[in-house]
Amino acid sequence: MAGQSNVAPVIIKRKKVVSGGGHHGGAWKVAYADFVTAMMAFFLLMWLLNATTEQQRSGIADYFSPTIPINKVSGGGDGAFGGESVFSEIVLPEVGTGSTSLNATAQDKSSGNEKSEAEQAETKALEEIEKMLAGRSGESDVHPDLLRHIVSRITDEGLVIELFDTDNATLFVDDTLEATPLLRQIASMLVRVTSIVSNKMAVEGHVHARPVVLNDNPVWGLSTQRAEEMRRLMIAQHLDPDRIIRVTGHADRELSARNPMSLRNNRLEIILLRSDR
Repeated sequence: MAGQSNVAPVIIKRKKVVSGGGHHGGAWKVAYADFVTAMMAFFLLMWLLNATTEQQRSGIADYFSPTIPINKVSGGGDGAFGGESVFSEIVLPEVGTGSTSLNATAQDKSSGNEKSEAEQAETKALEEIEKMLAGRSGESDVHPDLLRHIVSRITDEGLVIELFDTDNATLFVDDTLEATPLLRQIASMLVRVTSIVSNKMAVEGHVHARPVVLNDNPVWGLSTQRAEEMRRLMIAQHLDPDRIIRVTGHADRELSARNPMSLRNNRLEIILLRSDR
């Protein structure tokens, strides 16, 4: 019995066989799908950049710009929002000193939150000119070839009309002050379109940057002289000289394109100033 107790125990090992042929899941499929989606979006973006004009690209950018029209409104109830709705226009103010756009208080008017009828009419007239320059007005007779060189926007200062060079056509001959026939046509058209208002004007000149190795950088003089040349062209088309109250050159300090030496930075800006400016 003692001899049998010294016998080593028998250990049996059982190997677990896992079948599946090396399958590692489908995570790579998700990554590949994301890659294909990104490439499709990239090629769609490149196609849009090539197939649209400057104004169309500006419209697309405005469409995706986040805008949240929120007005400060004090309602007439005593609930959490002080009224039936945050944007309620039918509830008369009873609690608080606020107002609605339909029922403005004297305090609201004095603070400048409500535009006068004259300001509203002026803005409407500027918007009409902007539509004509963008070809969105039924009365617009602006030639499509000219529209490719024009971008307009309404700012606090007034209506900014931007004229710029393209790869196929420029406003001036090379780096000189000689206006091309294109710029002469644009000047004539602007005088005609802006004649529906009497706002004062400002003319600004901008040029692209030169290489830093230049000893004599002509950008300041060139931008100012081009703005002055645009003023002369418009006056030659029977614009009232008294309407232009400012002519300035900004050299290459206010770029429109990311590349400082891009032709897109060669531009003129005609600003229809608001009456309070």
